[in-house]
Amino acid sequence: MNSIIKNIPNSITCLNLLSGCFACYAAFNGNFGTAAIFIGLSAVFDFMDGMTARLLKAYSPLGKELDSLADLISFGVAPGFLIMKSMEQYQPVSEGFTSLIPFIAFLIPVFSGLRLAKFNIDTRQATSFIGLPVPANAIFWIGICFYGLEHHISLILLIALILVFSYLLISELPMFSLKFKNLSFKDNYIRYFLIAGTIILVSLLGISGLAASIGLYIVLSVVTARKNK
Repeated sequence: MNSIIKNIPNSITCLNLLSGCFACYAAFNGNFGTAAIFIGLSAVFDFMDGMTARLLKAYSPLGKELDSLADLISFGVAPGFLIMKSMEQYQPVSEGFTSLIPFIAFLIPVFSGLRLAKFNIDTRQATSFIGLPVPANAIFWIGICFYGLEHHISLILLIALILVFSYLLISELPMFSLKFKNLSFKDNYIRYFLIAGTIILVSLLGISGLAASIGLYIVLSVVTARKNK
């Protein structure tokens, strides 16, 4: 029985990985809505495996490594394909060297991998983050992808965003954790504010509002970090 309980969190992590694989397949085939749904499912499983591990006290070195590998696929490779195919389909480029421009999107999984490796060995990130978490980065790109379906986004702007968010993944920017230790408003007011802001932004902007909500998360993290100095 103990061995079964111990592997429940790892099983949920495997569902994260499986959803990430489906997201990659959907994104590569240009099914952006399906890809977004599977990335969202991966985020749910990513939350559940950690919560389950804490409730069951079923921590293991295997689980830690498996979690990072799953996150790299779900929140690194999948959004990388999402933006690459988006750039191909909605930002036509000429033949030759410029036809390689969409592959710049693969900086997303590269820097996501660097971010996850850094997180695994950084003891400062036990209760908060330093640098943008990869799930938040993936959510941002879902929002950008859907914004691009309805509005024109120049290649220069997309490339600039890829470079900026790749840097944010490995930056020293303090970011507050979204995990609730309790439901107290006093202890979690910044998280409640982010949730409320996200609901409002998505209500007004649709799925595109997810990108704005991550922008809000970054701003709130900067403000909180300066306040705590």
